[in-house]
Amino acid sequence: MSSSTLKTLADQIEDLLPQTQCTKCGYPACRPYAEAVANGTASYNQCPPGGAEGVARLAKLLGKPVIPLNPVNGVERARPVAVIDESACIGCTLCIQACPVDAIVGAAKQMHTVLPELCTGCDLCVAPCPVDCISMVEVTPGKTGWAAWSQEQADAARERHEFRTMRLRREQQENEARLAAKAAAKLKQVEAEAASSPEARAEQERKKAIIQAALERARQKREQMAAKEGGKQA
Repeated sequence: MSSSTLKTLADQIEDLLPQTQCTKCGYPACRPYAEAVANGTASYNQCPPGGAEGVARLAKLLGKPVIPLNPVNGVERARPVAVIDESACIGCTLCIQACPVDAIVGAAKQMHTVLPELCTGCDLCVAPCPVDCISMVEVTPGKTGWAAWSQEQADAARERHEFRTMRLRREQQENEARLAAKAAAKLKQVEAEAASSPEARAEQERKKAIIQAALERARQKREQMAAKEGGKQA
């Protein structure tokens, strides 16, 4: 196996996480937490969904002693799934936006439904709901941590999270491209107006400068995103 295909320590740590993407560890997703543990800025006992067994798995990988789960991050518990009271749902889509694994389906101003087989029990959809119609219901009574969650479920959740991340990034890029196209069209319009109306040229030049600055900021942002993606792939 070549060095380019060897897994980094962060990769190995991420493989041992339950992939609930719940943010209880203090990081926005499992991958950033894995990177923080790998570089020593986070402890290996901050993942409540993984529970005591999760801590033991990470301790073994890292060659460190098994320590208790940090209560600051939460407690080990039976796995819950989100349930929406569909009669109270107003279709605001805030829960859909909050779900890290696309486990909620529905459309704006229409009833939403949680797909229980996809829900990781992260709780992230509860707080944004403006009508408090989402509750978390235990589905593994008496089983907590990795006893309540399989490696297959973790792998599937990780795949859905990665797909969602790519989809949101693509949608953002497409939106920025549409805005850039509109700005370019506006710039042409401003230039045409300036040419046909000399007395308004100063005002048109001001508008032109504003639009050109916006286009330049958009270009720099695209380059930064491309550089960031290149760094991840490397």
